[in-house]
Amino acid sequence: MSRMLGTVSMGLRAPIIREGDDLTQIVTDTILEAMKEDGLTPRDRDVVAMTEAIVARAQGNYATVDNIAQDVRNKFGGGTVGVIFPILSRNRFAICLRGIAKGCKKIVLMLSYPSDEVGNHLIDWDLMDQNGVDPYKDVLTEESYRKMFGYIKHPFTGVDYVEYYSDLIRQCGAEVEVVFANDPRAILSYTKNVLNCDIHTRERTKRLLKNAGAEHVYGLDEIMTAPINGSGYNARYGLLGSNKSTEDKVKLFPRECQDLVEAIQAKLLEVTGKHIEVMVYGDGAFKDPVGKIWELADPVVSPAYTAGLEGTPNELKLKYLADNDFANLSGEALRDAIKEKITQKDGSSLVGNMAAQGTTPRRLTDLIGSLCDLTSGSGDKGTPIVYIQGYFDNYTTE
Repeated sequence: MSRMLGTVSMGLRAPIIREGDDLTQIVTDTILEAMKEDGLTPRDRDVVAMTEAIVARAQGNYATVDNIAQDVRNKFGGGTVGVIFPILSRNRFAICLRGIAKGCKKIVLMLSYPSDEVGNHLIDWDLMDQNGVDPYKDVLTEESYRKMFGYIKHPFTGVDYVEYYSDLIRQCGAEVEVVFANDPRAILSYTKNVLNCDIHTRERTKRLLKNAGAEHVYGLDEIMTAPINGSGYNARYGLLGSNKSTEDKVKLFPRECQDLVEAIQAKLLEVTGKHIEVMVYGDGAFKDPVGKIWELADPVVSPAYTAGLEGTPNELKLKYLADNDFANLSGEALRDAIKEKITQKDGSSLVGNMAAQGTTPRRLTDLIGSLCDLTSGSGDKGTPIVYIQGYFDNYTTE
């Protein structure tokens, strides 16, 4: 009988990871335990993935509010700084903002609208239209924002982020002024010193600001790129991808971890005899139709992965074949014709082939990382390691 299961994604329970732990051994032992207790049978081209959080924890990659404040003072001199385009998040940005505020005399906080970069809404589109606001050119003060839109709370967190961020800045000893705009150059009317906190558009933002006459421009990816008083750091991403650890400390995105995934792959080959792909994953990339957030607050979905996860899917669309090439067939004849079509793939790219249109045009690491993020969740499941089987199978795989 043909195998009935296709792709299967399994969360594996693991110990609580502490600084200095040997992740190569822990991941391997976790898989061996799953083989013993739950009948997991490794196969070639399985995928094992671990959340970036346990990698950063094992690295001890943390920074305190005071570390952040010192780095901000070093770069900006402690005066007035425009902090633009932060995401609205107690977990992702609030602790970073505390450090930034402690390193400045005054912050001009410029928020994008109607939502932040990852989809958290400040303003309803319909209300914005009713008030005749043009988000592409209008700059709003906090007074005009409140007059038109009132005190809006996030539908899931119940937080008024304008009030929350303003209070947080004042509590850290800095003055605050809030404005709303989507053109980064609008901040230059208030200060020439700018910290841009956007994630995926950060290079364009820096370019626009520098060309418009900004004097000091740094991105969030340029804060905490080196140790401050023995702290953790991330030379490539700085504070991007960081999460709240305690009330005074953030866990940074893991540092270089390519050696780790390759070591785990080699260890698994040794103990299972199978060639298993390995990756580190962070936030997935998908949009919530209700909350409107599209999740990806990390700079990348996967900061490290083995070579077999490079590239994009190269697949045929079965329903296209069934409705077009083999529209006159049904039953076993249809099944056999489609299987034969799949076996004819020679590994060359199917881009532009009509029978491939509608397949997901995304990188493998982004697709698999999103699957892993949904499997492990972000709460108390206790499954920071995800094991995936059948991802590279197709309709012909027995």
